[in-house]
Amino acid sequence: MTRPPARPAPAGAVYFSLLGPLTARRDGRPLPLGPRKQRLVLATLLSRPNTPVSVDVLTDAVWPDDPPRTARKNLQVYVSAARALLGGTDGGDRVVHGCGGYRLTIDEGELDTLRFRSLARAGRAAAGRGDLRSAARLLREALDLWEGPPLNDLRDSTGVAEEAERLEARCLTVYEDWAETEIELGRAAVAVDGLRDLVERHPLRERLRVAWMNSLHQSGRQAEALAVYDDYRQLLARELGLEPSAAMAALYQAMLGRGRTHRPPAARDTPRDAALPAAPSHFSGRREELRDLLALSDSSDERVVIVSGPAGSGKSALALRAAHLLGESFPDGRFHVQVRREDGSARTPAEVLGELGALCGVSVPAVPAAPAGPEGGPAAAVPQGAEDAWQRWLSQHRALVVLDDVPDEAFVRGLLPRSGPSSVVLTARGQLAGLAPVHRIALAALADGEALELLGRLIGPGRLRTDPAAALRIVRACGALPLAVGVSGMRLAVLRHLPLAEYADRLGDPSAALDELVAGDVSVRLRMASGWQDLRADDRRALARLAGPAQEGGFTLDGAMEALECGERTAIRTVESLIDAGAVTSPTGEVTAHAALYQVPRLLCLYAREQEGA
Repeated sequence: MTRPPARPAPAGAVYFSLLGPLTARRDGRPLPLGPRKQRLVLATLLSRPNTPVSVDVLTDAVWPDDPPRTARKNLQVYVSAARALLGGTDGGDRVVHGCGGYRLTIDEGELDTLRFRSLARAGRAAAGRGDLRSAARLLREALDLWEGPPLNDLRDSTGVAEEAERLEARCLTVYEDWAETEIELGRAAVAVDGLRDLVERHPLRERLRVAWMNSLHQSGRQAEALAVYDDYRQLLARELGLEPSAAMAALYQAMLGRGRTHRPPAARDTPRDAALPAAPSHFSGRREELRDLLALSDSSDERVVIVSGPAGSGKSALALRAAHLLGESFPDGRFHVQVRREDGSARTPAEVLGELGALCGVSVPAVPAAPAGPEGGPAAAVPQGAEDAWQRWLSQHRALVVLDDVPDEAFVRGLLPRSGPSSVVLTARGQLAGLAPVHRIALAALADGEALELLGRLIGPGRLRTDPAAALRIVRACGALPLAVGVSGMRLAVLRHLPLAEYADRLGDPSAALDELVAGDVSVRLRMASGWQDLRADDRRALARLAGPAQEGGFTLDGAMEALECGERTAIRTVESLIDAGAVTSPTGEVTAHAALYQVPRLLCLYAREQEGA
């Protein structure tokens, strides 16, 4: 039986549920939600609470294939119905339209997914403190809100289905947390039946299988526990051509020896989990790109992904966000290695391979220190024996490796999987055009709404609402780069007395903007300097000359020829070299060189102008 939320909605308020069919209740009585399209709009707004939802996203949810010409007007009608449903005098204030789209403001006591998230967070915090009884109680309270497949009455809409799948994945993870906690408390019997039912619905989810094995074993049902492993091994071999993870195999061997295992070897706080840095706490936007990365778990063809973009565009944050969400898809571990040192210089491939070997438990032959490459860059290769040992490990395991801030193609060629089920995500400022076949994700600046959402998370939505026009000026002066917007937010969070309009004026001054974008030891100028040093000397000189016209809204090929004082062929080669290096962005569609409008991020323009005058 589902319990009411611990923080009930005020009398007369509406309580919405997404963790099951979409429902709304006022004072315990169900409310009619209208026709299907109206419910799709409401579900989309509720699935992204307190966050702007663009008109395009709403349109795709309601009319995925061929929206009518009246789509925007129809959306306004459906949004008006949502306002009426919220009721009271503040219904219009609860669903507002701004530059980022429609935003539905709702409290934890009015929406089951917010309450679920709060209870799950509290349960995990209690587990982290060692208070397992409180953790089990809080996690169970969260699970009692889960009434079935989320939004199961609206999953014929692709957009809603994607949100529903994310909610279901979150519920499954909390169930696994709860089951593992009960097992640690010696109360495995309470979890056995629920785990069996979930394994039947999600047969390839290994963490569920491990918890089910442990719960059966602790309940004295050893033969059934061993059968769970055997069934899973056969299923993996038949469906994917894989073996269970090393951790699950070790659990199976321990059970064969009649050892008693209360906690799964693959549970939290293992060394392999520790190899992955914490997920970024203020991640915002990048929904399409994140969805693209998460498809790694389903693809057998695309095992190498390059996430490219200018300095400060959020490449590392996106890669780490995806890595945390892909945990169940890579049972042999997720590993992150920073390719550069603190000063921005590149490590050698030998150093990186040595760290990977230590993290993964690979027996890699000793790698001697390699000489630096040309112009002080990293050496291009590692000894064949070490590379072969790494490739053998990759071919036999299903792991995810994130190599962060790669300087060039030669650095990583020997580290990429030649065969097997492992995947590698590379982040780089340049395009790494010499690598193929790979899947490429190029990061542009954030949309205005996404940048405002990020700023609001750091300074608070209330302060953002005091002067939305100034907030928009701030994010645009940052070029909508996540790093710069984040530094602005951190700075404003400390300087609480500073009006947003005054800070926007400071950032609008080209001579002062980079001086303002410093928060503690985080400096946008230093990040720009690192990217600048990556460029070849000829490219630096060219970028300094192009920075002027780029600040005026971009430049054409004719503008490049004029700024560089060269002919057409030289200008094309120069601009394309800068595109390859990640310093210039080009249109995403096909256009001729003369028709294209090229862009340089505003802050990189400012840094280039500084260097030109230095």
